[in-house]
Amino acid sequence: MVSADQVSDGYSAVFFMDGSNVSRQMRATEFGAFLDGYVGLSDLAETDVKAVLVDLGGDLQVQSLVFFRIYFDEEGRADSHWNVPIEKLALNGAKGPDMGAGPIRLVCRSQCPDPAFAEELWDPDMTPGSNHFQSIRKAVDANTLKFRKIEPSREADIPVLVAESKSSDTPSDARDRARLAQLIREQRLRIKTLQSVHRDSLSDIQREHRLEMKALRSEMSALEQKYERQRLSNEQLKTRLAERNEQYLTMQEQVARGEEQDVRKGANSDAELVLLREQLDRKQRELELRDQKLVALEQENHELRHREPSENSVMDHLRRQSVFLVAYHAGVGHITLPYDDIEPYFNNPMAYAAERCGLNEPAYREWLEHYENPVCFHKDDAGNACSEPVMRVSQPAEFRAGKDDRCEKHRESITA
Repeated sequence: MVSADQVSDGYSAVFFMDGSNVSRQMRATEFGAFLDGYVGLSDLAETDVKAVLVDLGGDLQVQSLVFFRIYFDEEGRADSHWNVPIEKLALNGAKGPDMGAGPIRLVCRSQCPDPAFAEELWDPDMTPGSNHFQSIRKAVDANTLKFRKIEPSREADIPVLVAESKSSDTPSDARDRARLAQLIREQRLRIKTLQSVHRDSLSDIQREHRLEMKALRSEMSALEQKYERQRLSNEQLKTRLAERNEQYLTMQEQVARGEEQDVRKGANSDAELVLLREQLDRKQRELELRDQKLVALEQENHELRHREPSENSVMDHLRRQSVFLVAYHAGVGHITLPYDDIEPYFNNPMAYAAERCGLNEPAYREWLEHYENPVCFHKDDAGNACSEPVMRVSQPAEFRAGKDDRCEKHRESITA
């Protein structure tokens, strides 16, 4: 926690970042009030804020930086469970960039003295044009918090006798080595932060891909259910139509037999016949309409199965191979999935891995069970397993069920 503005003959402040810019500044005591819950920030409600603890010397030069995260709840109050010891971390930070007074002490996600708090930190961006260190240095130079600059005391220039150095290095060489060492540290830090950004980006892409695949599967399932309901309804309609046809033929026979006996009955039968014909025509039209809907649904189903992914989507990147999807299975290793194999793989990953091994799925599962637990699977009459350790067969194609998963004793009994 932050306890005071002025620490170790210097000052301490907290900067809130918005992208690569400093959006808010406060002294350490103000930040401590937020942590104690005395005040809140309504504009930061339900926000995960990126912040920086800035320790300054009396000459207002940056001494150390700690890049940390903190969450503000729906009332704009700081998370009461937040307990990152940022001052202690600042004292133990590794060397960072030179911000005017030599290399600073730097603490961030990829350079944390205590790994237990690494997930509570974040990595600064060192890309030209969006460099967090430059933004922080500009904010410190502006000194909007009105820190009083302490001028260093001027000592009298007293001649000092310096023993001649035995080293052949000149001061210029020493400065060059120092600059080179500082440049190397900065480049290593930039590499670490870029790797962290790459990991976060890859995680986001994989999460978006999983969500997109889940949505597509749900859409496909709903469409198949709709198609099945229409098919069943169509079959029922055909059955009813066949029954009406039979009724129509029966009525025709009855009318033919009754025409000679009763003209009046014949007239009534003609009226019923006309009515039945109208009903039959209407049902025929309904059947044709259902057939048209069925054809449209089949066409829509075909288009959904074969449609091209939208531009710049995860599936589009996978199709153009600008992004690759990699899976891992025992016995196969890492598999780079072609675009056309993504849907078959997610439908049955185990069967896909078995096919890559040249086995069927049951044989691959038997080998995998042996590979993950290489013991004797023989069971006695009471159903108790032997469980004696056996030699693991690392290649699925070399595994022989009933032999390689048996100990010497039970393998001999099976042979006998």
